[in-house]
Amino acid sequence: MDSAVAMIKDLVRDIPDFPKPGVTFKDITPLLADAHGLASCVDALARHFEDAGVDKVLGVEARGFIIAAPVAYRLGAGFVPVRKKGKLPSAVYSDTYDLEYGSDTLEVHRDALQPGERALVVDDVLATGGTAAATCRLVEKLGAHAVGFGCVLELGFLRGRRKLGQLPVAALVSYE
Repeated sequence: MDSAVAMIKDLVRDIPDFPKPGVTFKDITPLLADAHGLASCVDALARHFEDAGVDKVLGVEARGFIIAAPVAYRLGAGFVPVRKKGKLPSAVYSDTYDLEYGSDTLEVHRDALQPGERALVVDDVLATGGTAAATCRLVEKLGAHAVGFGCVLELGFLRGRRKLGQLPVAALVSYE
């Protein structure tokens, strides 16, 4: 196992039965609190997409913001927040997607991306893929092009990557 992957795994805390019984939540807050761990994540994701010609990095609320903003900085790109419904102050595009227990809606400002821009979507975790796919659809609604999806953790056993089709995915650690 790569030493960076081992360090990341060591800094991720398992929280059993959260947010509901039978679910083990992968808590990245210890990783974020570790300066070397955080820097390693940001650097690795930026390195993976450094040749993709990224204009903007979209970070998905809320932990995705924490990773996406410094990745944008490292790539020399702008940062765009993707928020839950009703959190953005200007005109938005919305995308509603299904969850195993209901649905949710994400929004992005209508002027966040320009037609033809190249956008990287970043979140903390890729699980079922609903959030990632909804964010990519928002990129397309704005006339931009999604060039990849990056995350710290992937819950591979949930097969979320399938919802992203041929989009390049960079997951620093995958749990099968």
